[in-house]
Amino acid sequence: QVQLMESGGGLVQPGGSLRLSCAASGTIFSINVMGWYRQAPGKQRELVATITSGGGLNYADSVKGRFTISADNAKKMVYLQMNSLKPEDTAVYYCNAIYFAMDYWGKGTLVTVSS
Repeated sequence: QVQLMESGGGLVQPGGSLRLSCAASGTIFSINVMGWYRQAPGKQRELVATITSGGGLNYADSVKGRFTISADNAKKMVYLQMNSLKPEDTAVYYCNAIYFAMDYWGKGTLVTVSS
């Protein structure tokens, strides 16, 4: 079992920055893939960025060049540095982990980009 807890969301002005954190806990050895997804009001959940245990990175086109995903495997943490935020980045951001072919999700953290 993997438990995930996100933190770091909040209200930020357009052009600002936020850093999201996700802590993984439970009896886990090595998580294959961790990532961030987001869901805006009235829209489907979408991928933001993922990082594999080998360090492979994947980003949605909409966030390339603005967001950076990173991980600290020893601490079982994954981070999302979000720069140059836009109003359309407003969403609930969810941490995701794939462990032994099963999906695990956090409860989400709200990011609001507004002036």
